[in-house]
Amino acid sequence: MKRILLLISIAALIIAGLAIYLVQQNIFADEKVRANSPIAPPVRDVEPILEVVAEDLGLIWAIDFLPGTPMLLANEKSGSIFLIKTKTLEAIEITGAPEVDSSGQGGLLDVAVSPEFNKDNVIFLTYSAANERGETTTHLARALLDLDKFRLNSLEVLYIAEPFLRSTAHYGSRVVIQDEYLYMTIGDRGDKSFDNHVSQDTSNVLGTTIRLMRDGSIPDDNPFVGNPEILDEINTYGHRNSQGMTIRPDTGEIWQSEHGERDGDEINIIYGGNNYGWPIATYGCTYATGQSIGALPHNRDDTIAPVHYWECGSGGFPPAGITFYDADGFADWQGDLFVGGLAGQYLAHFRVTANGLKELDPLLVDEGWRIRDVTVGSHDGAIYAAVEGRNVSIVRIVPKPVE
Repeated sequence: MKRILLLISIAALIIAGLAIYLVQQNIFADEKVRANSPIAPPVRDVEPILEVVAEDLGLIWAIDFLPGTPMLLANEKSGSIFLIKTKTLEAIEITGAPEVDSSGQGGLLDVAVSPEFNKDNVIFLTYSAANERGETTTHLARALLDLDKFRLNSLEVLYIAEPFLRSTAHYGSRVVIQDEYLYMTIGDRGDKSFDNHVSQDTSNVLGTTIRLMRDGSIPDDNPFVGNPEILDEINTYGHRNSQGMTIRPDTGEIWQSEHGERDGDEINIIYGGNNYGWPIATYGCTYATGQSIGALPHNRDDTIAPVHYWECGSGGFPPAGITFYDADGFADWQGDLFVGGLAGQYLAHFRVTANGLKELDPLLVDEGWRIRDVTVGSHDGAIYAAVEGRNVSIVRIVPKPVE
């Protein structure tokens, strides 16, 4: 009996040792196995190849290129900023980042680089931070990036999305630059008071897109300026938690992706001066009961309906970062919209048509990654994605000529 137990113990040790060896050799890490291989059929004369750009950087929430360069800025949720040299794959941490509160869904959120960065060295950041009582809200800041010392200088808070709250949910937040204006999304902070909701209360900025000048001041031509019932900085309201925003290159339209309650996720075109419905008009339903929350958007004429949505019962998506493809690498994808999926764990691919969006074959389907943000490298035509993988932080889909 003792001999049998001894043999069983030895076998268990051998199996455990073999398992550790296989893990160390990355046998179970599909992230590495699939890298540098085609991930979709060829697109005309090129095939999409998956490459790993950065590993072990933590939870990368946002990425943005320095204009006209192969250098990528990456925000990590707990508060670190990295400069990624995409040709050498070197990752350098930038010092001088703002202090953030990374509880719950908070932390260091979006980054947007000035289109004139080569002249002004300006970047914009959104993040959650706490007051002296431990309450938090979304902040917008501007800083100068010193590429010689890899440091942020002259950090200045431009906007604080009051009120501060105990909630650590639904901060938003994305920021885009269009001409002299900044557009920034602010979440509803998880408010469940559907009958009297903050997103429909325009005396605060929760559940809104705000429009500012690049110095943080409020433009005189904002759509609600002069309306005593709506704050001047509000551009649109009735949003739940918009975690993607981009500008369509050929039209200048601002597009957003927005999380629904249970399903009800949306892609919207943003028209200033309008109510986007949450929660009085939504295709979503409650988490607890699965019951509808408000009217269906297409049944109301006082709110703007989404251009695409995931209705209740569809399983949702929900969408994160979004971008239009505007490079030369994949000619057949020119003008297409790419949307990162969180729970869906794939990169959605849409074509804009006269009737809205037509969903095409998705990318990164089998990787098991939540896709947090997506952008395009103008220098190489690749699609870059911030992913939540076990080791992988940033990947790219590279156009490789078919041999």
